[in-house]
Amino acid sequence: MQKNLVIVESPAKAKTIEKFLGKDYRVMSSYGHIRDLSTKELGIDVAHDFKPQYVVPEEKKKLVAELKKASQDAREVLLASDEDREGEAIAWHLSEALELSPDRTQRIVFHEITKPAILHALDTPRGIDINLVNAQQARRVLDRIVGFELSPVLWRKVKPALSAGRVQSVAVRLIVEREREIARFVSEASFRVVASFLLPDGKTLLKAELNRRLKDRDEAEAFLRACQRPEAAFTIEDTTKRPVKKTPAPPFTTSTLQQEAARKLGFSVAQTMMVAQRLYESGFITYMRTDSFNLSDMALTASRQAITEEYGERYHRLRHYHTKSKGAQEAHEAIRPTNMQAPTISAGAQEMKLYDLIYKRTLACQMADAELERTTVSIGIGGLTDKFVAVGEVIKFDGFLRVYRESTDDEPDTPEQETKLLPTVNVGDRLTAREIIATERFTQRPPRYTEAGLVHRMEELGIGRPSTYAPTIQTIQNREYVVRGDKPGEERKFCVLTLADGQIAEEVKRETVGADRNKLLPTDVGTVVNDFLTESFPEVIDYHFTANVEKEFDAIAEGTMEWTEAMDRFYKFFHPIVEKTLAMRTDHRAGERQLGTDPKSGQPVSVKIGRYGPVAQIGQPDPDNKSAAKPRFASLMKTQSIETITLEEALELFKLPRVIGEYEGKEMVAATGRFGPFVRFDGLFVSIPKPLEPTSITPDEAIALIEEKRTKESQRHIKTFAEEPGLEILNGRYGAYIAFEGSNYRLPKDVVPADLTLEDCRRIIAEAADKPKRRVPRRRSNG
Repeated sequence: MQKNLVIVESPAKAKTIEKFLGKDYRVMSSYGHIRDLSTKELGIDVAHDFKPQYVVPEEKKKLVAELKKASQDAREVLLASDEDREGEAIAWHLSEALELSPDRTQRIVFHEITKPAILHALDTPRGIDINLVNAQQARRVLDRIVGFELSPVLWRKVKPALSAGRVQSVAVRLIVEREREIARFVSEASFRVVASFLLPDGKTLLKAELNRRLKDRDEAEAFLRACQRPEAAFTIEDTTKRPVKKTPAPPFTTSTLQQEAARKLGFSVAQTMMVAQRLYESGFITYMRTDSFNLSDMALTASRQAITEEYGERYHRLRHYHTKSKGAQEAHEAIRPTNMQAPTISAGAQEMKLYDLIYKRTLACQMADAELERTTVSIGIGGLTDKFVAVGEVIKFDGFLRVYRESTDDEPDTPEQETKLLPTVNVGDRLTAREIIATERFTQRPPRYTEAGLVHRMEELGIGRPSTYAPTIQTIQNREYVVRGDKPGEERKFCVLTLADGQIAEEVKRETVGADRNKLLPTDVGTVVNDFLTESFPEVIDYHFTANVEKEFDAIAEGTMEWTEAMDRFYKFFHPIVEKTLAMRTDHRAGERQLGTDPKSGQPVSVKIGRYGPVAQIGQPDPDNKSAAKPRFASLMKTQSIETITLEEALELFKLPRVIGEYEGKEMVAATGRFGPFVRFDGLFVSIPKPLEPTSITPDEAIALIEEKRTKESQRHIKTFAEEPGLEILNGRYGAYIAFEGSNYRLPKDVVPADLTLEDCRRIIAEAADKPKRRVPRRRSNG
């Protein structure tokens, strides 16, 4: 008997859906896309309405043949890819590549993988929405044109093997511009004054802060001297109490989930999406690519039930959220649990943590406001117009705070007492100043972007869409235009003036400022590429232009714009700029910077991007004199940048390679290479870790590194065989394995690696060769 064939993108999704369907259905996976633009050429026929030239990649041909046969044998084919533009495009590609008959092919959509949702989708099939398909085709074609035409420009003007992307280049620009803001930033000092007062009972302390900052040390000292005067009495002048309400944050969208998972769980953007995908495919949450705040009536009812059962009716408040962005790409529902009666799930550790976050945020958004009482106490100073102010809060009703409190990226310099209950005071009370402390504080530089912070900024500017944030951030790191790394802080002195027991004391303290962990930093290559593109293609990587392109994609999805017209308009303005830039001749490579003159040779010293990264150069090639001395090159160290390196620092690099000394009768040489600084000794290459430098590492430090490397190497090599020199048993990150002819072979769990004979190893290799290779699913590109 013929069965209905359901085709989804992933095996995990197929497995979950299969549980809900009866014996009349067969569920298969396409493992993501089955067709894409040809990679051997542009893959777009520009002359004929930008017609895409799609091909089935070699690794997908067998799968496509299997799907085609299954579809021919099926009674009906149901295309069940995700409910977004890319999901619609996957369904269309399946329809085209499998040559599906329209009269027995249906499109079904759902934004959660639950039995009711799947059965409802089966009852309400539709055709393929060609407008959504065209919006996705427009994105793919435009991005291919930009990448295909810009990359050769970068190869010629910057360095080979570079690539450019429309949204990715704009994301890099944001990071480079922020780094330059930080470099230009000049910190301004002021003094923050905090006092501790004794109440009339002689026991209770009240902390308060002066209602303004003092501009410098002289003004701070003058203020403290004014407080020393006998007539400088401290009196409670006013107390006010007012109710304050705090409202819960809306339910999660893609970007807010990425931001909150980064703050609360330390997840990267890509990690959040990967874990959310697993939760979705297992049926635990709704679709995770969305910019909608909407919650279904079913979700609202289920949330009310969960809240009233657990906390009582007072804690519930029905709230309807509306999507702010016009033409939202995935405007179905916010990210929420599929079952609000399930506060926990049985899954992996990461999945449980992310689910807990989603569950609590969804529950909290349907809960009552938190009710607080804020008390403000104003303390007058005899003879002065300045006042000290103490602010405290007390929670009268916790409301949604019982469940969830939103995090922020900001670290405000707030007084400690702001979240504390203040002691009872009366107007007219005379206070005794126990100590008054004036501390020098500095304005803070702009913060570097975290991954989640960059997503937030991109969303603010309208750059990209929910499906593109994670792959964009991953791409700029893969291309090494940006790295996620740490920056050491700098030590800074600050002054503290303390008035206590009638005396003013001064103390100079030290603090470390500007240290960053896990922030996005531009590399030299990323900076040079950004500067070149900004100068040569300002319109293409303009924030407003990129946002307007997204709006055009939205218009195509809504059917109000022809995608080919949008492509034609873009290409007519973009292609001439590419040709003009390629034709321009320049004396120097993009990003090259002259530092000065080498005092020894009199040759110019410069820095630029070389084939393997940033390099310093002494001298210039002379095409007219082949016998002239060739330029000398030295790689910059990872801690150096072509933007900030000095002539002296560059000249130091030419002292490498440097003989450190001898060990066991052989030379130890310090050098720097493509992967950083290292010590070369007797055929061994040992990385030089921070804070050691190749220009200053001592013989003892080098010997210690060599011995450490030897110890690790000896632990790695378990066994070799004289009869088969190319075969070795090694210790790896995941345990022992056999290495043979460029391939690695897992050992059975019950064997002792050191006891294996050569025959045992050969048998393990032969058995592995007989096993069928696992299919590695091709990951969906996410636009």
